[in-house]
Amino acid sequence: MHIEHAVSGPVRRAGITAVASCLPELEVTSGQLQERIAAASGLSLPARMLERATGITARRVASEDEYASTFAVRAGRTALERAGLTPYDVDLLVFASATRDVVEPATAHIVQAQLGSRAHALDVTNACNSFLNGIDTARAMILAGRARRALVVTGETPSRAVRHAPSGPGQLRDGFAGYTFGDAGAAVVLEAVDRGGILDVDTETRSEHWPVGGIFGGGSRHPRGDEHTYFHGDGGELREVFEKVGTSVLDRVRHRTGPAWDDFRYVLVHQVTVAYLDRFVELTGVPRDRLVVTVPELGNMASATLGVQLDRVHSRLRPGDRVLFVGLGGGVSIMTMVWEKA
Repeated sequence: MHIEHAVSGPVRRAGITAVASCLPELEVTSGQLQERIAAASGLSLPARMLERATGITARRVASEDEYASTFAVRAGRTALERAGLTPYDVDLLVFASATRDVVEPATAHIVQAQLGSRAHALDVTNACNSFLNGIDTARAMILAGRARRALVVTGETPSRAVRHAPSGPGQLRDGFAGYTFGDAGAAVVLEAVDRGGILDVDTETRSEHWPVGGIFGGGSRHPRGDEHTYFHGDGGELREVFEKVGTSVLDRVRHRTGPAWDDFRYVLVHQVTVAYLDRFVELTGVPRDRLVVTVPELGNMASATLGVQLDRVHSRLRPGDRVLFVGLGGGVSIMTMVWEKA
């Protein structure tokens, strides 16, 4: 079936109809990670330095035979099962992640080969906002009549970009943000809905800050070389950018969709460290009982963070409940999405 003929007639609204997530079985505590770094580098590190600096006690880490596609496939299968669908019921598959299996082809094809569908398959990547961008891309294609039903998946393995043997304090500081990383996968099914659905999407992009943090290897600038395969970043500078821009984006979405935080059953926000999350609450005034806190035991799961949070609360949602997604991504971009359960 050609994707352009998948839908006849205009679609007014698209919504999330199933959710799933997937976590690796292997857990690594901050104490274990710090011991590994100290042993490999010879650095003398203060006791519980990683845990005290980040508030993260543990994270899940992919084993050697698990990849970004592994977690995307597992989450995707579960989401389809929960929706009562088969892979052939999907005509659009979006792999939306900051990490991928290979540079080429799109990891979406690897996921699809394992799922067994024949959907139009493509990748969407935008750092930690990838999953939200993937959902928005699928939504747009459904509204345009280009797809009837979409499966959006993410598989994040940022732990592969962690420098475990820094040569000295300088390299330790440069890659410190990477020690917050944890691996995970998530998936959602999107289709046309008569009620609820995705009500609002907004973005703010400040691309002049793109060099502040990232993994710079694998592209045409640095196609080879181990040095560029590690995460480099200034967490403090990224935080300053988000603080300057983020509140205005939230003010806009609340002006359009409801001025009170009580209008949202949950506020799902990307989580890097506990201190970062505390600062978000301080700046925005979001009540803590609206948050789904995952960072202490799972770390920074890149774009899978919001999908894991949604899966944790999805069964508690009732028709009419609204969820606000707040994405923060390197580049730098900030993204909000409001979804109402049908």
